[in-house]
Order: sequence, then C-alpha cells, then structure tokens
Amino acid sequence: MAGGWSRDGAIQDQIDSSVEDAVAQARSRLRDGISLQHCEECGETIPEARRVAVPGVRLCIHCQNEIDNSQAKQHLFNRRGSKDSQLR
Repeated sequence: MAGGWSRDGAIQDQIDSSVEDAVAQARSRLRDGISLQHCEECGETIPEARRVAVPGVRLCIHCQNEIDNSQAKQHLFNRRGSKDSQLR
C-alpha cells in the first residue's frame, strides 16, 4: 500500500533498482583471463592458490583489501536519495 503521492509498488521498485545496480556493479568487477604473477599495484608475487582461485586476478590480497575498503567507505550514503537505505 502506497501512501501520499507515491503509487503502489514504488518502494519495491526502488529496492529492486538498488539490487540490480549492486549486481551490475559486482559483475563489472569480475575478471576473466590470465592471472598476473605479480601485483599491478605493489609488485609483490601473487600466490599460486590465489591465481587459480580467482581467474584474471591482478592484485595481491593486501592491495585488493585496500581497494575494497575504500569502495565500501564511498558507498555509505544513498546516492539516489531514496528511502531504501532505511530498510537495511
């Protein structure tokens, strides 16, 4: 049931859109192909187990963690201004 000026299902549409955006972003970060033997950022050797487990890996674990942490800090606010962040 919608209230005020919103139509029925508007909130669910916002939630669905947010989920679709997150899935698209995750898929865009997936790599494929030959894994590097040395990290692009720091030059450290990437362990064989990581190269096998993550096809197309380009960063060592330490550098990847730093990038993941910085991206998480950037997504702490709701870019769309919708109320779906209140549902988390």
